[in-house]
Amino acid sequence: MKKLLTLCLFACLVLTVNAQKFALVDMQYILKNIPAYERANEQLNQVSRKWQAEVEALNTEASTMYKNYQNEVVFLSQEQKKAKQTAIMSKEKEASDLKKKYFGPEGELFKKREALLTPIQEEIYNAVKDISDFRGYSLVIDRASNAGIIFGSPKIDISNEVLDKLGYSNK
Repeated sequence: MKKLLTLCLFACLVLTVNAQKFALVDMQYILKNIPAYERANEQLNQVSRKWQAEVEALNTEASTMYKNYQNEVVFLSQEQKKAKQTAIMSKEKEASDLKKKYFGPEGELFKKREALLTPIQEEIYNAVKDISDFRGYSLVIDRASNAGIIFGSPKIDISNEVLDKLGYSNK
């Protein structure tokens, strides 16, 4: 009786495991083959460089003000020293605030990245979901993230199928 119960449990387990289908996608590969993603990244890099130059210009200006202050400090009255120190600190704060505005966690770069990349990511997600629903996949794992994947058979990689579904020919 015990053998029969064990055999039944094993059969149920095998049937359950066989019923689940898995697939892999390589998000890096998919994104690399989507021209809109490359254009969005280039646009983000250009904006980032421009904003970084603005921040660096303010930092340079503050640094120059400080060097000039150090050279003149012996000739300045107490009031003049205080005024120059205040101006230097104000310029440093302006640079810091600008950096935070552009590059902070909720800064302009974050918002721009979200605006440019979210539609692409949603399109990919919908394509993966459609393929998964059609093929009956229970789980689709991103191969590019290397989150504990030791081996993934190329037979279950649906990256090219996702690109086809999005209308991009795989290279």
